Amino acid sequence: MAAVWQQVLAVDARYNAYRTPTFPQFRTQYIRRRSQLLRDNAKCGFEPGLRRQYLRLRSQLLALRYGPLSEQSSFRASSVRSSRTTLDRMEDFEEDPRAQGARGHRRSVSRGSYQLQAQMNRAVYDERPPGSLVPTSVAEASRAMAGDTTLSENYAFAGMHHIFDQHVDSAVPRLQFANDDKHLLACCSLDGTLSIMTLSPPPPTVKVTLKGHAAPVTDFAWSLSNDIIVSTSKDGTLRIWNTEDGRCIREVADPEGSELLCCTFQPMNNNLTVVGNSKHHLQVVNISTGKKVKGGSSKLTGRVLSLSFDAPGRILWAGDDRGSIFSFLFDMATGKLTKAKRLVVNEGSSISSITARSWISREARDPSLLINACVNKLLLYRVVDNEGTLQLKRSFPIQHGSQPLHSIFCPLMSFRQGACVVTGSEDGCVYFFDVERNTKAIVNKLQGHSGPVLDVSFNCDESLLASSDTTGMVIIWRREQK
Repeated sequence: MAAVWQQVLAVDARYNAYRTPTFPQFRTQYIRRRSQLLRDNAKCGFEPGLRRQYLRLRSQLLALRYGPLSEQSSFRASSVRSSRTTLDRMEDFEEDPRAQGARGHRRSVSRGSYQLQAQMNRAVYDERPPGSLVPTSVAEASRAMAGDTTLSENYAFAGMHHIFDQHVDSAVPRLQFANDDKHLLACCSLDGTLSIMTLSPPPPTVKVTLKGHAAPVTDFAWSLSNDIIVSTSKDGTLRIWNTEDGRCIREVADPEGSELLCCTFQPMNNNLTVVGNSKHHLQVVNISTGKKVKGGSSKLTGRVLSLSFDAPGRILWAGDDRGSIFSFLFDMATGKLTKAKRLVVNEGSSISSITARSWISREARDPSLLINACVNKLLLYRVVDNEGTLQLKRSFPIQHGSQPLHSIFCPLMSFRQGACVVTGSEDGCVYFFDVERNTKAIVNKLQGHSGPVLDVSFNCDESLLASSDTTGMVIIWRREQK
């Protein structure tokens, strides 16, 4: 039965390029929802002959509407190409940045839902005034997809699913669930190692430990296909790891010999990684060759602490320890960075976290930037133009004076009610804030850490939330079932 529904999805994917030519961003949404429905129906045990008959009829109807496609069509070719992982491709890239841009790492169909967030809401609802709700019919449809739960139910994380303490006594500054994965989680530690943990099958275990850095690990990022991780360290190196066996594939030393403090993948080309160092420099690195990309460097006013791309990968924001956020235009073909705008959040206050998101939500559709700065507030900015200009929308009180705190948006991809942001805090708590609520914005507060909470991360279906602190503890929180 599973084979039949996969054939149905393959037929739909073959014709997907012809759907909604005016709004191509909806194609990924369609395939994602189609896959979900087919999986659910496959479990119902329909008679296989009936399903095959449905497949034939659907193929005929699609052919009538969009015209016949040969078996050597784009879907089959792209499936073969996209099945190659980053590790398979690493030695294939040429040093020519233009060739890299053309042949860069491809998104899978499911991961494409993140790209969808970049333009979907703005394209459809631009004519509506900012802050207004999506029309009732759309709201009802998304409520049905999410199970028609209330906002309090959506963010009712309470019970502890598991606690990891392999990095005890050394702070865990960053942690992140793997892309489109419910149970694979990674974190880095100031003890110089990274851990990859799996939550299923139970009991949760540490799958592999990544050892090689000679100093505290400051940041890391998953590739889109989850087959590699890049990490930065105060030892002045960028390392590329195989996530299956923990092997270090390549080590790239900072030319200036300075501490590397943050990193992020280019969303549309995972062959390119952006790193920031302690000597105020930002640099695009080709991880296949280990070389800097020509034109892909710039200098900030302070130590580069945080980085974030918008979903299409055209704008990069960088924050430093002097309180400034810079926006850069990223040339997709060459990897060149062009400085666009600068915003001083608060002179001398470190920008420890930047998270960009174009909301896929009824309540908040504006492209937004979530900022942790050492001003005892969590800041939410609206992105107002194509150069990354920011306008303050909301601020939420938290304890943040010195620690490198991080925050995230939620929902990620679901249609759950509410537009929330989640952040760590120096008081040892995890806070959920509703961005559309003018008073009493705190939706939930999790207590359990014995030190400042540095980072938080949701898994792909938002059923689990991970948080880490300065004592090295990682707590996995589960959504309360009502």
